[in-house]
Amino acid sequence: MIAKINQLLQEVEAMTAANAEELEALRIKYLSKKGAINELMADFRNVPAEQKKEVGMKVNELKNKAQEKIAALKEQFESQDADCSDLDLTRTAYPAQLGTRHPLTIVKNEIIDIFARLGFSIADGPEVEDDWHVFSSMNFAEDHPARDMQDTFFIESAESNVANNIILRTHTSSVQSRVMENTQPPIRIICPGRVYRNEAISYRAHAFFHQVEALYVDKNVSFTDLKQVLLLFAKEMFGSDTKIRLRPSYFPFTEPSAEMDISCNICGGKGCPFCKGTGWVEILGCGMVDPNVLELNGIDSKVYSGYALGMGIERITNLKYRVNDLRLFSENDLRFLKEFEAAY
Repeated sequence: MIAKINQLLQEVEAMTAANAEELEALRIKYLSKKGAINELMADFRNVPAEQKKEVGMKVNELKNKAQEKIAALKEQFESQDADCSDLDLTRTAYPAQLGTRHPLTIVKNEIIDIFARLGFSIADGPEVEDDWHVFSSMNFAEDHPARDMQDTFFIESAESNVANNIILRTHTSSVQSRVMENTQPPIRIICPGRVYRNEAISYRAHAFFHQVEALYVDKNVSFTDLKQVLLLFAKEMFGSDTKIRLRPSYFPFTEPSAEMDISCNICGGKGCPFCKGTGWVEILGCGMVDPNVLELNGIDSKVYSGYALGMGIERITNLKYRVNDLRLFSENDLRFLKEFEAAY
């Protein structure tokens, strides 16, 4: 029996485990009720009386060493598990779902891509602007309704609580003004950005929305150039069968001015409730840059001419994806946003 105990001692001393499962198997093999050490204790009654003391001490030594060895291996595994040096504790405890691009971003990028292929570069400017760049430099008269509090958010002075000439821009034309006053033609820019107007929020209007405006100023720029760009844009954005029409309009910063309609992309111009039976849908305003605007921004109107156009990104998105409520674009409803997972 002593020989068997010595053999088990050697096995315990050489005992190793690669993982917690192997360690548990070793514990069961040596220390469980049916393990090797308990079998020795069961055979202890058959040991001759003169050997009981020696055998008993050996069995106790074996049991203690087995317990110590298993405890040491267990502690080793626990210390390895506690090592978090390569663990990112900022990660969520559950798999993070991939997000989607916002539908306005999808459409904005598509518009930018179309104009980039025509040679337009992106220009940006501040959302908190002054009266000059938003209105005066764009040929707005002093009594123009857009200057009234009903349409424009004015920034009040903290000291006097009186509105001054600092405002939230109502259109991205202010970016055009800043580029023209600092750059001589040729100028070919596109100005995407967020704008603000003091309007009641509803399914068809919001206090903030997004615009893209384009400006081209050079020698001998004509309305024909503008019309060709508009036709190409409409076909690229809404399909090769899209037709356009231009209706006379008025804007302070362009002359002549026009509103552009496209053939309804839902009924193909045949007439439906979406286009109110006309077969046409309005998408943007455009025109030749008023000579006064060029002069106000330091460009000689006798040498240079240009065209400008502007559209609401929400409007284009509505037409492409038939979103009927503008409020959906700013509510961050995941059910709505997930509908655009395959749109880019």
